Amino acid sequence: MSLKKELQFKDRLIKGIDTAGAFKISVVKTTDVVRTAQTNHGLSLLGTVLLGRALTASMLLASELKGEERIKMRFEGNGPLGMISAEANRVGEIRGYLQNPHAELNYTNPDTEIGDGLGVGLLTVSQILYNEAEPKTSTIQLVNGDINSDVAHFMAQSQQVLSAILLDVSLTDDGSVNEAGGLLIQRLPDADDNVMRHLQETVKQLPPVADLISDGLYVDDIMVEASKPYSVKELDRQPVDFFCRCSPERFKNALSMLSYDDLKEMTDESQEIVCHYCGNSLSIPKEEIKELAESARVKLN
Repeated sequence: MSLKKELQFKDRLIKGIDTAGAFKISVVKTTDVVRTAQTNHGLSLLGTVLLGRALTASMLLASELKGEERIKMRFEGNGPLGMISAEANRVGEIRGYLQNPHAELNYTNPDTEIGDGLGVGLLTVSQILYNEAEPKTSTIQLVNGDINSDVAHFMAQSQQVLSAILLDVSLTDDGSVNEAGGLLIQRLPDADDNVMRHLQETVKQLPPVADLISDGLYVDDIMVEASKPYSVKELDRQPVDFFCRCSPERFKNALSMLSYDDLKEMTDESQEIVCHYCGNSLSIPKEEIKELAESARVKLN
């Protein structure tokens, strides 16, 4: 693919609205986001698909927020993956991780389904909003752990909005990420329910979003296809990236919350801290640990 083509097909989110005011739609391409997550965390095939879907879902939900408001999604189950965490904000920064990144399923068992990776558990969605002292949090039971149906169930139960959602990650023969993306359609207030039900059927008939992208369709084209036969106009578009705001300052601030005794035990050697979300590691010299310990000791007096 030429450089021009790569720039044209970068990961991006587009938002649109039905010209009659019946529904709104968001479509996102997250191929590079999921590739970065796979590389940073050394994900298994199972982990790549499910974390990829969760990252995509978090961005679609965050597209409804303002400024740097954030969505955090936490899927916890009794399956081998354990827990998946995904977070995104309105400006297109996405990050996430899972508890057991190398976990896989026994695919020789004909009864094995991808949802077995999470198993039975809970989905907790938190919205970190402006002018709110505490996050707005909702928790539901996982439907089957495949992320797609779990998020759809969340939209129906907690948001109480008729909606349709698709989340997809496709892999190449060697296990790397081919394409990834998703779409979310939501009914607007006072709109005819029949319009949304028609769109739900349309979305069911669509090929996987990753296949549409592989076939050369971009977010604009997918928005049009998913909205047929209705006409939509673009509201906004923005790039999205796997991006984490971890920094030496944030790591040191986290260490400064430890007690003097804990810090004193760490002063004999430098400390390496790894960010769960992005996999980046940072070594903090023992001299700086001693400074933090001294500050903690002073506070005791």
